[in-house]
Amino acid sequence: MAPLTGKVALVTGASRGIGRGIALQLGSAGAKVYVTGRQPSNYDANTKASGISTSLDEVAAEISKRGGNGVRVFCDHSDPKSVEKLFAQIITENNGQLDILVNNAYASITYILENLETKFYDLDPVEMYDNVNNVGLRNHYICTAFAARLMAPRKSGLIVTVSSLGGSGYLLNSCYGIGKAACDRLAADTAVELVDANITSISLWPGPVKTEIINKVVVNEGKYLPSSVYEKGETTEFSGQCIAALAADPKAFDSTGQILTTAALAKKYNLKDSDGTQPISIPRIDEYVKFVNDFRSVKNHKENLTNIIEESVKV
Repeated sequence: MAPLTGKVALVTGASRGIGRGIALQLGSAGAKVYVTGRQPSNYDANTKASGISTSLDEVAAEISKRGGNGVRVFCDHSDPKSVEKLFAQIITENNGQLDILVNNAYASITYILENLETKFYDLDPVEMYDNVNNVGLRNHYICTAFAARLMAPRKSGLIVTVSSLGGSGYLLNSCYGIGKAACDRLAADTAVELVDANITSISLWPGPVKTEIINKVVVNEGKYLPSSVYEKGETTEFSGQCIAALAADPKAFDSTGQILTTAALAKKYNLKDSDGTQPISIPRIDEYVKFVNDFRSVKNHKENLTNIIEESVKV
């Protein structure tokens, strides 16, 4: 039996890129996977009746082909009402069961790449911030709250928020780093409040990933970023392998509140990418992640903060 048979998962922003790869791997592990994306502007009743497939339909079909059960749901993650409707559908169709949430939806990669050389103060601040963090950080928080309401009564669940190295220092632009750092805090701080419900909440740092857009504009066209960084990068499904392995691990809760890198998970679960390689752990990143995880330890968070406050008072 596949390790995630009987589990219900939701992967937001799964029509392409890392989200697609994660959804496919959860499906390969036997899960029922809800995949979301925006409804195409030209999609209407006639399109649906004609049987024409969208990219999201194709992902759902591939999940089912691999042994899972793919369910396509059009959702505008910039609209909380649309998100609420998504969770209402999951409740109705699964008797309130949701075992895995992957916060992945993101809408600004093209915007970020097109404005790499522009200072933050030369862009409209509201447009910039909302483009980068609306269908990202804000939506992740909303989805986490809705998912926790379903998981808490069952005393079980895994919430993964896809973040990046950009949460530790400057990468791409200011708003990107602000959002990713906050994603790490989202996972860590909600983990504290989810301890009693036995829900695991972590943030995931993939390495450089060869998504469709990165392959097109960076690797093939040589634009925006050094292509050498991505030519040997991870495939879009590798993050999915890592999440599927974590979801199947009965000791996953031991990692709650932490930043987990794909390199660390690959080493822990002996995972290989499709080309047979395994991401290499970078000592400086490992040291940073260990420090942050220890500092934010869910188990010792009150003790850590109390000690810091006492030390600052003495000074």
